[in-house]
Amino acid sequence: MNSPILKDNILLRDILIRSAMVIVTVFIAVWSMPHDSSTFFHAEQGKPWKYAEFTAPYDFPIYKSDAAIQAERDSLLKLYEPYYKYNKEKETQMVRKFITDYAQGIPGVPGEFIFIISNRLHSLYQQGIMEQKEYAELRKDTAQMLRVVNGKEASNVSILEVYSPKTAYEQLFIDDQLAPHRSVLQKCNLNDYITPNLIFDRVRSETSKNELLSGIALASGVVQKGQKIVDRGEIVTDKTYRIIESYLKENERRSEDVTQNQISLLGQILYVTILMICFTLYLSLYRKDYFEKPRSITMLYAFIVFFVLLTALFIRNTFIHIYILPYAIVPIFIRVFMDSRTAFMTHSTMVLICAIMLQHPFEFVVVEIVAGLVAINSLRELTARSQLFKTAIIVTLAAIGVNLAFDWMHTDALTHIELSTYNYLIVNGIGLLFAYPLLYLIEKTFGFTSDITLIELSNTNNELLRRMSEVAPGTFNHSIQVANLAGEIANKIGAEAQLVRTGALYHDIGKLANPIYYTENQSGVNPHEMLSDIDSAQIIISHVTEGLKMADKYNLPKVIRDFISTHHGIGKAKFFYIRYHNEHPDEPVDDLLFTYPGPNPFTREQACLMMADTVEAASRSLSDYTEQSIRGLVERLIDAQVAEGYFRECPITFRDIQYAKTVLIEKLKTIYHTRISYPSEKK
Repeated sequence: MNSPILKDNILLRDILIRSAMVIVTVFIAVWSMPHDSSTFFHAEQGKPWKYAEFTAPYDFPIYKSDAAIQAERDSLLKLYEPYYKYNKEKETQMVRKFITDYAQGIPGVPGEFIFIISNRLHSLYQQGIMEQKEYAELRKDTAQMLRVVNGKEASNVSILEVYSPKTAYEQLFIDDQLAPHRSVLQKCNLNDYITPNLIFDRVRSETSKNELLSGIALASGVVQKGQKIVDRGEIVTDKTYRIIESYLKENERRSEDVTQNQISLLGQILYVTILMICFTLYLSLYRKDYFEKPRSITMLYAFIVFFVLLTALFIRNTFIHIYILPYAIVPIFIRVFMDSRTAFMTHSTMVLICAIMLQHPFEFVVVEIVAGLVAINSLRELTARSQLFKTAIIVTLAAIGVNLAFDWMHTDALTHIELSTYNYLIVNGIGLLFAYPLLYLIEKTFGFTSDITLIELSNTNNELLRRMSEVAPGTFNHSIQVANLAGEIANKIGAEAQLVRTGALYHDIGKLANPIYYTENQSGVNPHEMLSDIDSAQIIISHVTEGLKMADKYNLPKVIRDFISTHHGIGKAKFFYIRYHNEHPDEPVDDLLFTYPGPNPFTREQACLMMADTVEAASRSLSDYTEQSIRGLVERLIDAQVAEGYFRECPITFRDIQYAKTVLIEKLKTIYHTRISYPSEKK
């Protein structure tokens, strides 16, 4: 009744863990990406461009310089005509006031002068009088025209045709009739009757000015998305400088648009989330066993996050070209430690996420995907440095070929191809060679064991194996024979042969604690004759636990320790168990005293070792080595292992087991073939 609930709880926990991994990856990836239009370079006119090739990430106008715009503005402002309202009431008011004030006449001048001055004031007001400050400003340009609005009509008037209060006062005495009496008239304060009747119309004037200035084009052209602007080493000309400055100005304008930045951020989150969900679903459907190994699954997500962070760093420092990053190193590592399909899925997800930060995402995706595919297919296994060197060369050539194809499609002449990109791809290929020293770091960090490590461990000059050959030579020879047999089985059924061979060499290292108690190391003396069956069984069984202690002491990888613990499974030390049972038929037997700690094999490689170990050890007890006796031994022992359920937790098939029998029979026949006797020479 509790089983379904337990399964549901585990399923919910798995969903929560995988969701958390997706969320954390998305958060880190999106956080590292540029979210605004910030720029990370500075252009200097007349000097070489010191960054990587710069192409337009989007369409933007080529803005004119401030000096050019100001020149056009000044030119247009010469055509500007400010608006002034003509106030009729001012004339009536001032003239009437003058007549009223001097109704009795002006002392010292004839009486008709009142009429003359009134006419002169009327003429001045008809011409128009404006504020002194405005008049002085407009008089700087003698060609300045005004728009005088009188009622519903507007007429053009030159600034030379209107007066300020000061010039209007002077105009009064230019008249031949009034000039002789100026000294007398000045006592009348005639300037009190001269006041502006042209009132500046600010609203109409500003509207007119804005309409005039709106005709100024702020840009002199448009840069298309993807258009090359400047490349490393090229001189920044005046035109190039204006384009770069225009890009900076456009960036600044875009960064002020909060809504656009928020939408861009949402788009990045959605994009990365979709990719990570698809990647996690792939692992859940086709590689769910990886989730049982936290270090394995952590490595996959860590690779994606790490290269996204590196890409963001390179984008912010544009003097480093993105093609220098060896993205293909990721599928190399995953292919070595896991499988090809997972390597391709991880690489594709990583490249697609990194691509959204680049100016040319399509070319980048194609080049890197092809490089990853070539790396996966060219490196079936990594057992020698030369393999990695060949892979680096092939990957570099493939990337160069794809990039060259794009260049030929986008250029009209071979001489226009930018060679610097190919230099970056060559540096990228050199970077792939660092996969070899980094293997050790990856192994220790995520708990993997590479073929190179297995080869190093299988070197018989290693301290532990050399000690075995000296202290327990029989066990050492047995281990070598088992390694050869198990390796052949692994090759036949498609398992990891190198892993089996290495595991076989170490599976009996526990016998070093008491080598004399094992028949292959005895030379006429059997110490078990002095011990009880239970004590003897415990000593024989202890070689598993002692082997695990030695494995920990010598820091052997977990996959090797698993061979030590599983090569007998939870079987029994049958010789002593059966003998004890026969000698004590009426006593109950405690099976645990004769049972190995296990567990049973849980990988195909461990099953290969168990079959080879059992058959090789038993084959030494055959009285004759005929094909029939060898076949009978192999069939009987392996069928017994299958019947006792040693392989129930192991993903090995009956077909694989049948292949294993065939390999063991053929190999034992070869090992124990009869030799012809050499004739003696007659004297």
